[in-house]
Amino acid sequence: MKTHILAIDQGTTGTTALVIDRTLRVIGRFTQEFTQHFPQPGFVEHDCDELLASVQTAIAGALRQAELEPTALAAIGITNQRETTIIWDRQTGRPIHRAIVWQDRRTAARCQDLKDAGHEALFRERTGLVLDPYFSGTKIAWLLDHVTGARSRAVAGELAFGTVDSFLVYRLTGGSVHVTDATNASRTLLLDLKSLTWDEDLCALLGVVPSLLPEVRGSSEVCGQTSGFPGLPDGLPIAGMAGDQQAALFGQACFEAGEAKCTFGTGAFLLMNTGDRPVASRHGLLTTVAWRLGGVTTYALEGSTFVAGAAVGWLRDGLGIIKSAADIEVLARQVPDTGGVYFVPALTGLGAPHWRPEARGLITGLTRGTTAAHLARATLEGIAYQTFDVLDAMQKDLNRPLTRLKVDGGASSNDLLMQFQADLLGVEIVRPAMLETTALGAACLAGLGVGLFEDLTAVSAAWQEDRRFERVMTPGEAACHLAGWQNAVRKA
Repeated sequence: MKTHILAIDQGTTGTTALVIDRTLRVIGRFTQEFTQHFPQPGFVEHDCDELLASVQTAIAGALRQAELEPTALAAIGITNQRETTIIWDRQTGRPIHRAIVWQDRRTAARCQDLKDAGHEALFRERTGLVLDPYFSGTKIAWLLDHVTGARSRAVAGELAFGTVDSFLVYRLTGGSVHVTDATNASRTLLLDLKSLTWDEDLCALLGVVPSLLPEVRGSSEVCGQTSGFPGLPDGLPIAGMAGDQQAALFGQACFEAGEAKCTFGTGAFLLMNTGDRPVASRHGLLTTVAWRLGGVTTYALEGSTFVAGAAVGWLRDGLGIIKSAADIEVLARQVPDTGGVYFVPALTGLGAPHWRPEARGLITGLTRGTTAAHLARATLEGIAYQTFDVLDAMQKDLNRPLTRLKVDGGASSNDLLMQFQADLLGVEIVRPAMLETTALGAACLAGLGVGLFEDLTAVSAAWQEDRRFERVMTPGEAACHLAGWQNAVRKA
């Protein structure tokens, strides 16, 4: 019996592939980064050939490290950056334009026009989302309107749209399968959240041709088999799919209503399981699909900040203050506090609960005594403040306090950040032994899809804890810090 799963985690800055056995032990891992393209301010794009090459390289590297032949794999699980938008030719599989990344803000004016026309309430009611350039719908329309001949070709049925999961499945199956899963579909501004069907009214408002859209499938089922993909045998089942944040919620074993996690990646993403019913937010959060298993849909509340680890990357690449992301904690610990400096990392606008795409980054409180260490510490604290704002809104929507938050993602390994986060929130922060819960969630979904795991209990049993962080700051001190942050946000 084949017992190994290939998890493909296709992210914003690169692709990670993991080979995981049925005990959820990682036996092979490889990451391949690729270039980010910024053709003009507010535009963020990926070259799809570079993206696919990173997937192939990561798969080969993970199998090589695992010392495993591809024919020994039982299934593939895919998790992906979510709202990133690709339109391609159905015959050739070739994209008509670079992928427009979730961080891209080029459609901000279009979103504002829709708001001014009074349409936001309808989108909120049907999709659980707000009108923001973050989501795929306005990106699809932009491609149709700005790529020569795209709209007429779409009407003729020659083109296909997909988020990254959909594009990968199309290419993995040799162009025979055009699907997406319910979690990714729920991020498009086009899906009715209750019926899980594409909404014709919303397509019309956005100018999206319905024939572009993929079939919506469950998160854990065989949706296709590999065919002609380099480095993989034909006939390998693709059995798990979920957007990266939903996959992380699953990988954190947050299977009960009220359980929550925060992933500190390029952005910071907080999701709470709300059970089998969507909870409408009154405080700027999103209502989304957590996963769909065996025909049953689980929902979640979500709040996202656009910049978290990306702020550390800016210190490294933009300012040259640090040489690697890991250096920031060492530098920040050289000072006991920020010296009154606040950094609002709105480098691509502010996400939940503010939803201000026009906002820009701000550093305030600088003096002649400010050093690189103060700025490093203010960057970490800025990430934690944004997360506090999201969790505060979530608690108000649920009308009850959280008692524990699970964390994952690269920046969750930063003890200084995690401690400050616990101090601000006043809740216990729990970090798992395996921080790559996004890929772990994809593997678990795939394992369930082919019967390697019997049920959710088997997945929960494998989850292991690394460390807990509890508040050491007084509530009064936390309130003082937060007052300074709120003043800085108003200026951004």
